Amino acid sequence: MELKEYLKQVAFKVDCEADEYSKAVETRLREASSHLLNAGGKRLRPAMVMLSADAVRPGASEDVFEAALALEWLHTYTLVHDDIMDGDSLRRGEPTVHTVFGEATAILAGDCLHADAFEHICRVKNCEDKAKLVAVQMLAHASHELCEGQQEDISFEERDDVSEAEYLSMVRKKTGVLYAAAAGIGAALAGGDVRQIGAMYTLGLNTGIAFQIQDDIIDLLTPSDVSGKNQASDLRENKQTIVAVTAREMGVDLSKFHKADLSADEIAEAVSLLEGSGVLDAVRQKSEKLISDAKNGLSVIPDSEYKTMMMELVDFFISREF
Repeated sequence: MELKEYLKQVAFKVDCEADEYSKAVETRLREASSHLLNAGGKRLRPAMVMLSADAVRPGASEDVFEAALALEWLHTYTLVHDDIMDGDSLRRGEPTVHTVFGEATAILAGDCLHADAFEHICRVKNCEDKAKLVAVQMLAHASHELCEGQQEDISFEERDDVSEAEYLSMVRKKTGVLYAAAAGIGAALAGGDVRQIGAMYTLGLNTGIAFQIQDDIIDLLTPSDVSGKNQASDLRENKQTIVAVTAREMGVDLSKFHKADLSADEIAEAVSLLEGSGVLDAVRQKSEKLISDAKNGLSVIPDSEYKTMMMELVDFFISREF
């Protein structure tokens, strides 16, 4: 099977579960909780859970599907709350939850998704209790680290001297640990040994960091009608992304672009400046090294079509355009 078809199948299954979730209970809170889940998404975290499981034990993805849902529900919870804190009005081409249902209901909707994530992972069958405990611990650790990462990200808004090390630490918590949990949980529930679980966890962690680095690039380069988000929102808000940090360390001044009403011509000017100065190339090289290092650790995973697809998936994370 090709990776594209595998991802398509995973997305379809998750979409069906999201649809069922929205219909199971007809309350305003369930409608709010379902709003972003039903807006689609690439479903990459569930795919990483299932690919990791299949790479350790071919066919194990069927057994760990509830865990895959747990990762998507937890991820969606973070998006709902992040949109509130960031004041964003658009997500996946749809109005954000708090703009439709109000801030208080959106907070509660996120809390429900968080709780439901743990319920999903507890429903996993055909695995040892010890493996399930490890999986729940990984999910809980990721949940805590996500909050730490978000707090660090918020604190960066008041600074213009964030270092690359600080940025990478924040991204490791805010994005990396959820992909690490996805890959580690899949391996653990499939019966992987300590080395295999560790290799998959590291792969997910590095991939998550690289994913966020690519996200920072996408935010700058991709038009709103393609990404479903406001183009160059990070630049407008002077957000301390890896692009901003690298630009500052390379002596590139972006201060003239830090304004809400940035025009299309001004965005093009900023992109030209960052490309011409080598900033974007330097940023891309950072994510490519993360992926290369992570893939080297997969020697403890037996060769199979699923291992090959996992390596293709992490390559996709740094080549995708939206």
